[in-house]
Amino acid sequence: MHFHIIIAAFICSGVVDSWKIRGISSSYKRFYRERKSFLCIDGSKMIPFEQVNDDYCDCADGSDEPGTSACPHGRFYCTNLGFRPHYVPSSRVNDGICDCCDASDEYNSHARCQNTCWNLGQKERAYVEGQMRTLDEGLRLKQQMIEEGVLLWREKQAHLRELQQAAEDLQIKLEEHRWRKHETDLLQEQTSKALEAGDNGSRHQNASVAGLFQLLDSNKDGRISVDEVKAKVVLVHEAKRVLSEDEALVLMGGGREMDLTKFQHTLWDTLTRADNVMIKDGASGGPMSEDPHLKAADRAEWEATNLRKVEEAYETVNMEIRDLQKNLSIDYGTDWEFLFLSGQCYKLQMYEYAYSLCPFNLVTQKSTAGTEVLLGRWGMWAGPPKNHYSQMVYENGEPCWQGGSRTTTVTLTCGTETALRSVKEPSKCQYIMDFQTPVACQPVLKQRGVHSEL
Repeated sequence: MHFHIIIAAFICSGVVDSWKIRGISSSYKRFYRERKSFLCIDGSKMIPFEQVNDDYCDCADGSDEPGTSACPHGRFYCTNLGFRPHYVPSSRVNDGICDCCDASDEYNSHARCQNTCWNLGQKERAYVEGQMRTLDEGLRLKQQMIEEGVLLWREKQAHLRELQQAAEDLQIKLEEHRWRKHETDLLQEQTSKALEAGDNGSRHQNASVAGLFQLLDSNKDGRISVDEVKAKVVLVHEAKRVLSEDEALVLMGGGREMDLTKFQHTLWDTLTRADNVMIKDGASGGPMSEDPHLKAADRAEWEATNLRKVEEAYETVNMEIRDLQKNLSIDYGTDWEFLFLSGQCYKLQMYEYAYSLCPFNLVTQKSTAGTEVLLGRWGMWAGPPKNHYSQMVYENGEPCWQGGSRTTTVTLTCGTETALRSVKEPSKCQYIMDFQTPVACQPVLKQRGVHSEL
């Protein structure tokens, strides 16, 4: 009989003890073991254990009243089996409003609370599963973009080598044209001197002399040789026959070569006045005395035009090389996974503004009135060390009326699509953007969010 009384007393003691430790987590139960006294968790005070959860606040940290609303700084622990456990301020205990999904905070009130933890847990589990599916799909797409980025990087490197080779070829061609331009300038100078001397006829005639001399001077060395005369001069009635050595020497007055001055006094008269010889002028042929294009000035202008075209082409290629080198110098991630964003722009309409994010370039804001404002140019990656590529900074935008320039911080989040999701201006001229893309997805060892009790 005495034994049964002890058992009953123990059971009653257990019930009382269970009631007393209401509102604490399992990790704190060690502080609330039934004993003669209770030490406040902050160590500030020792009280009799009967004063724990007696609806009177004895400890400054509220640790003696975890299950009542007596202490202003106390906390009540919601177990929420099937969902996430959490704390609520102890002032909400038995206030007639259900704060815990398991209704444990209203154990002594008139509120009729239903346990909704299982339904909330189901919704959160479905959300987490959806997030995991999104992560898996994002990682799959990211791998594709990494492969595309590597290929694109190689293509750009190959294009750069092609441009550099083209620049080298154009440089050689440019030097050749500069040399030709120099030679034509010298010839034009000689022509001008001959015109000033006035030795043979009119200014028009001397200009033709220089043009004909230049045509015969195939190697552009400023002299006409026997071989050059044989290559260009033919008899009118035997146009297909090449002049013999003796015939060429006779036309040249017995010498084997001549400069412009000697040409003007010898071969020029023969070619322009004799009826039995003529110059082979490309496909057309005909006496050079009747060809208006053989003028030194025309030749110089033609060479200058060609030189200008080659210079423009050379500058264009070098500009493309500089732009491509600048583009390739940007950090596109460890595997060039962000390279596909280069050259793209993503837009979002927010109220009266249209925002545009052009990764690795600039960010703009355009009003309905058509006014466009620069919110920043590409600056740097600014994510934390563990996720360096999670944040972009665009700086040196247009000046703000309060001073300083506009800046934009872009946070990259994981998603199956690449799109600009939101834009905020938490402080004047300081913008924050949420940019979703698969390349921002990161593999994780453990998904956080759902408690193990789920």
